[in-house]
Amino acid sequence: MTTVRLSDDALAIACGADAVADAFAAAGCAVERVSSWGMHWLEPLVEIAGLGFGPVAPADVPAILHGASDKAIGPIAEHPFIARQQRLTFARAGRTRPLSLEDYAVTGGWAGLTRARALAPGDVIGQVIQSGLRGRGGAGFPTGVKWKTVAEAPGSRKYVVCNADEGDSGTFADRMLMEGDPFAVIEGMAIAAHAVGAQRGYIYVRSEYPHAIAKLNRALEICAPIIAPCRIEVRVGAGAYICGEETAMLASIEGRRGEVRAKPPLPAISGLFGCPTAINNVLTLTALPHIMAEGGAEEYARLGIDRSRGTKPIQLAGNIRHGGLYETAFGITLRELIHEIGGGTASGRPVRAVQVGGPLGAYIPPAQFDLPFDYEAFAAADALIGHGGVVVFDDTADMRAQARFAMAFCAAESCGKCTPCRLGAVRGVELIDRIAASARLPDPVGALAQMHNAPKVARTRDQDLALLDDLCETMRFGSLCALGGFTHYPVQSALKHWPEDFA
Repeated sequence: MTTVRLSDDALAIACGADAVADAFAAAGCAVERVSSWGMHWLEPLVEIAGLGFGPVAPADVPAILHGASDKAIGPIAEHPFIARQQRLTFARAGRTRPLSLEDYAVTGGWAGLTRARALAPGDVIGQVIQSGLRGRGGAGFPTGVKWKTVAEAPGSRKYVVCNADEGDSGTFADRMLMEGDPFAVIEGMAIAAHAVGAQRGYIYVRSEYPHAIAKLNRALEICAPIIAPCRIEVRVGAGAYICGEETAMLASIEGRRGEVRAKPPLPAISGLFGCPTAINNVLTLTALPHIMAEGGAEEYARLGIDRSRGTKPIQLAGNIRHGGLYETAFGITLRELIHEIGGGTASGRPVRAVQVGGPLGAYIPPAQFDLPFDYEAFAAADALIGHGGVVVFDDTADMRAQARFAMAFCAAESCGKCTPCRLGAVRGVELIDRIAASARLPDPVGALAQMHNAPKVARTRDQDLALLDDLCETMRFGSLCALGGFTHYPVQSALKHWPEDFA
């Protein structure tokens, strides 16, 4: 009997993978649902005896089984998109059944946890520090240093929390791991719990990820005896973007309104239920099983550049021909990612801008595409890596509209606690609308005053632009958290690199 393997990843299902699986089963094949390879432009991607076919529709099944399909792409593992990667976090992607303990163990699962538990907690933290692992959620804070703070904080109860509230546009790596390799997420949490002295953990997942929630809950049932005495529970968010901020997330887990709180105290000192708490995101935790395996810390530290060590799962999205998950060592340039790996725009038009780091990331022009993927290099360019989402725009994009979207997004998602974010974003939308209207109206000041039922203010377009820049600076330095504090990135980068769109 022919064995057919295809993904049960949410993206593959959205592209019709379930119907393709049914068609193969009806043709007498044995169907195995596995994790996604991450080549999303080829989904549904089918594998038979190592050979790939995609994208496949139910009507393609007879031709594939008779060896006459034009959807063949050759051996999947040898495809240039896969062969060029350095997959550590996503080493099992496309190769294993997500909820198979056998598959997980055969591919090295639980080796990191076994070795970690054979070491003293302090030695585990030392290994993580040696690896150079930094938080993969955006800030890039050294993971081992954070754990050391939690471990040394006084208190009989401590917690580990996995921030899986992946809400940034163009990001899907967390979802892929939770759906395709849930045991790796759990193993990483168990290692963290051992290191900091916690016996309880929570995975905070956004409600828009029902497949991930179901996979994690089932995986926790299956592996509970393996990770004992550590107990881990899934908590489902209510759809608020602000709950990706760690203190708002903790409030949500505690059953309170997701609202940012001032720091200090840091969550590492006083976090969940007032106890020391280690908070890491999915990508950070899933790097740990490899790091804690024999020789893993040294190998991880050898990869990357400068202070950015190890690998980074990069998500290629937007107007790009070959969208998907690409894991490689830090140091790769945007030019390589967009043109060599991503294949340029899906529309075939020139690239105008790339946004890295989610909806509040800076817009980067083609002149800066030699920028290497490195935390410090991006910071020096007034940009941020964030969660590693790369969203491509072609030359039809209106950058003033993109800047307005950033302000509108901040206004909609603000928790409302601090004035610069709560009111600044609303004023930002109004200012950008005023700037846009000034190019169309014969009497822009008077017309805008009438539109907003406000007194006529004699302010020129250039003055409005300067005011918008000042507003961005106020939000940047006055906001309580990164939502308002990062909104300046897309707005000021659009103003700087595409001033003609504001003319």
